[in-house]
Amino acid sequence: MADAQRGILLAAFAYMLLACADAAVKFVLPGVGVAGVMLWRGVVGCAVILAFFGWRQVVPRNTRLIMGRAAIHCVCAAIWYWCWARGIGLADSYAVGALAPIFMTLIAIPLLGERIGWRRALAVLAGFGGALVMLQPGGALWRWEAGLLVFATAVMALSRALTRLLARTDTPAAIAFWLMAAHVPLGLLLWPFFPPPVALLPDDAWLLIALAGFAAANAMAHMLFARAFALAPVGALAPLEYSFLPWGVVLGLLLFAEVPGVTTLYGAAIVIAAGLYTLHREQVRARERHASPP
Repeated sequence: MADAQRGILLAAFAYMLLACADAAVKFVLPGVGVAGVMLWRGVVGCAVILAFFGWRQVVPRNTRLIMGRAAIHCVCAAIWYWCWARGIGLADSYAVGALAPIFMTLIAIPLLGERIGWRRALAVLAGFGGALVMLQPGGALWRWEAGLLVFATAVMALSRALTRLLARTDTPAAIAFWLMAAHVPLGLLLWPFFPPPVALLPDDAWLLIALAGFAAANAMAHMLFARAFALAPVGALAPLEYSFLPWGVVLGLLLFAEVPGVTTLYGAAIVIAAGLYTLHREQVRARERHASPP
């Protein structure tokens, strides 16, 4: 199997793991709180990675970039968790998250020096038009927390782009480990503002098991992501961002009886169509560059 195909399979499995981990987070948030989830994710995630790979595999090479990427991703995660705690559903949040490939296209201009033609520029505008449909007054996502999700999605897109850069210098274990580790100090900073709603007691074993499972799955998913970005180009992996939405619909309905609003689904469809066209244009331009003489 070619490297790109292996990367796509790894990323697809990672997105499934992340969706299940997100459902576990939403399940335990009422009893643990945002800060508690951050701490559990960091401590258990680091332990899982060290158990599999040991210290040598997690020593960073591009220290500044790996720490910066970990910090911004943790901010993104904290915002996402807080929005779930405020009642935003999985599918609704994933619909906003579908903007990530659009943001990645814009981020590639200053970060990777790419140029965007008029077709991709129109696709980006269409994507933001879809976001306006989702966030329109009176819609299911007409709430101020949705604006924070848009910001977190832009941060997540930057984190994805930085993962591609880090895959050139650092191991998947190192990228995932320092991401998990960064959750601990941020969780401690958030603790005075978002303490656990209830104290965890020995008879709360089901809650502790769910927390441990979430953190382990999250760590595994980010290791798979790092490996996938090392094997396959961003353009091949970016469409998989949209696999979050069907997972969110299914898990949200089964676990929380959540049904996304019609305007959310319509807007998400526009965003996804715009994102897929943007990726198509990127592939066309890549073939043109490859075919042109040096």
